[in-house]
Amino acid sequence: MKKRTICFITGARSEYGLLRPLMSAVKEDADLCLQLIVTGSHLSEAYGLSAREISRDGFKMNEKVPILGPDDSLQAMACAMGKCLEGVARALGRLKPDMIVCMGDRYEMLSAASAAMACRIPVVHLSGGEITHGAMDDQIRHAITKLSHLHLVSTHEHRWRVIQMGESPERVFNVGEVGLADIRKLEYLSRLEIEKELAFRFLRKNYLVTYHPVTLEEDYGYRGLGALLTALDHQKDTLTIFTKCNADPAGKRFNRAIEKYVAARPGRTILFDSLGRKRYLSVLRQVDAVVGNSSSGIVEAPSFNVPSVNIGARQEGRARAASVIDCAADSGSIAKALVKACSAAFVRKTSRVKNPYEGKGIGHVVAILKKVSLRGLLQKEFMDIKEACAHRR
Repeated sequence: MKKRTICFITGARSEYGLLRPLMSAVKEDADLCLQLIVTGSHLSEAYGLSAREISRDGFKMNEKVPILGPDDSLQAMACAMGKCLEGVARALGRLKPDMIVCMGDRYEMLSAASAAMACRIPVVHLSGGEITHGAMDDQIRHAITKLSHLHLVSTHEHRWRVIQMGESPERVFNVGEVGLADIRKLEYLSRLEIEKELAFRFLRKNYLVTYHPVTLEEDYGYRGLGALLTALDHQKDTLTIFTKCNADPAGKRFNRAIEKYVAARPGRTILFDSLGRKRYLSVLRQVDAVVGNSSSGIVEAPSFNVPSVNIGARQEGRARAASVIDCAADSGSIAKALVKACSAAFVRKTSRVKNPYEGKGIGHVVAILKKVSLRGLLQKEFMDIKEACAHRR
């Protein structure tokens, strides 16, 4: 029997970290064949060239699609989307997979899904139905949903939203966040191993910080970044571990500001282009709080019972555990949230939280990918809202 070929597409380190457990499971399954297309910031030195991590993890990159130029304006992003669509289309023409898998809400995935749809290749979308009001990612995510043929969502509420958009309930599965599947199985670095490998020393308090551009705000959230740095400056005996932001509009400006901040504060700040999944999660386990506006503080940190300070509107609307503290993007609000995150009462509360994104396990997801019939999968019918309401259970 011919193996079913499943092609994964990844364009950023954050998304790859979540896809990795599923990619490993597909690679190891005797009935499946894994293909991989790599694009976006994975191929850029400016963003840490995380394609090297993919290779170290033992994955073969069947196709590489470079799309980024020196500019990171909105117009440059639109041009990168065009390059991605063309490059992925040509790659799919050579690889001829049975289906593609794309995750989330980045612009590279909208281009990839568009290319697959035009090439008549079924699209499997992970993490649809979520809401992030503060970024254009929201629109991109919903657009990918309408281009996709099979939906693997992370919560019951997200499943309902996808059905609300007219998708057939028989094609929408609540599987949890696939990136959490290996959280309990990874062998993490100890505190001493982290300090030796990454060449820094933990202090009395420690924060892991990632702050991305807020793409729907006029200044991309740059004032919020300044407010965060001001608030961090008033923290005593505290190490701040920064990771660079994604390849988004204004991302290079954000990274330059963080680089300048870190250079002026040796010993109490450190910046990494990309830590890689194992090192990132190892550090996350050891810090007092995850701080910024990255989805990591909402999706991953609760599984480690680590408090999160979520700043501003970028993640507004996303489901969250009780360990997440939302605050405005001003220095006073951020400072108060940091005090709360480190308080004994909140730490006790966080130790008991349940992560709403944890699901049924990776085997359940692989079974869906193996068993779903390809016959007729490309044909989609729009489900009227009255009929969809009957499926909200």
